[in-house]
Amino acid sequence: MLKDIQSEKDERNIPLKRVGIKGLEWPIKVLDQAKGYQHTVAEMSLSVDLKHDLRATHMSRFIEVLNELDILSPKALEDILLKLKKKLQAERSHINMVFPYFIWKAAPVSKSISPNKIDGIIDAELAEKLDMKIGVRVPVHTLCPCSKEISEVGAHNQRAIVEIFVKSKKMIWFETLVEISEKSASAPIYALLKRPDEKFITETAYNNPKFVEDIVRDIVLQLDSNKYIEWYRVEVTSFESIHNHEAFACVEKGG
Repeated sequence: MLKDIQSEKDERNIPLKRVGIKGLEWPIKVLDQAKGYQHTVAEMSLSVDLKHDLRATHMSRFIEVLNELDILSPKALEDILLKLKKKLQAERSHINMVFPYFIWKAAPVSKSISPNKIDGIIDAELAEKLDMKIGVRVPVHTLCPCSKEISEVGAHNQRAIVEIFVKSKKMIWFETLVEISEKSASAPIYALLKRPDEKFITETAYNNPKFVEDIVRDIVLQLDSNKYIEWYRVEVTSFESIHNHEAFACVEKGG
């Protein structure tokens, strides 16, 4: 019988917050609104609170719990966190994961289908009850209103990233947050565009100039109209094409 060093009593009387593993890459199946689910690979961190009288945690038990994961869902997340609490004798457990998620989109004119990559993000904690936030990082297109106004021809335009994180009383699909992001930008971004599509997107953006401030506010209007959302954080970063810096705007609302 090998000695369990981690379970030794610690006399320093200092409880620790979030002891565990991070940077773990793990294959998962994620709920997909159109296809049921899709396979992806998440980068994860898993942790628990460590009691004041325990020397260390058991790293292998985090992996053991993940081995039981099938399709990622709110219920599956809650089960994982509950098992972590029990296995590691903790009062609180936490999981964070970021993974590529693909949404198949038709180009606006040619209707050519291609997968568009976004990042899905989940951050969940379980003490007495589950506290879960979901998020997305979505590439979009922006065109500067000031540049359009002061230029005789053209206007500087670039790719931007929309980040939305929400806490909701009801499940929200990644697709919904992506739709909100793209609807609020100058134009959406696609993996595959033929020439008629490129013309359409270029002209759409030119006729719909947006500062990052405009995008954030337009997203907020849509989030505020959802009665189930209790908290949100929105940040938009524009990778400026004529400046040696990025522009960004951010807002957070709720408890």
